[in-house]
Amino acid sequence: MQRRERTRLLIELGGLVQKAGLIELADDDRATLYGALLDLASRARGDDAGHVLALWKRRGRRAFDAEAEVSEAG
Repeated sequence: MQRRERTRLLIELGGLVQKAGLIELADDDRATLYGALLDLASRARGDDAGHVLALWKRRGRRAFDAEAEVSEAG
């Protein structure tokens, strides 16, 4: 069961990478994507981590809410 849940989580995370447009921006270059993710992780561990994570969470929630509104309207 744990393996199935982990697989689902990884698929969902990959979907978020795609939804954010990172695959196209990086021209499907995995080294570029990995470097970008490493940069994000570094920022999230920095001195201003609480602020950075709160900002990302707000932006993500707004994007999910906007997407839900479009989905409901369509």
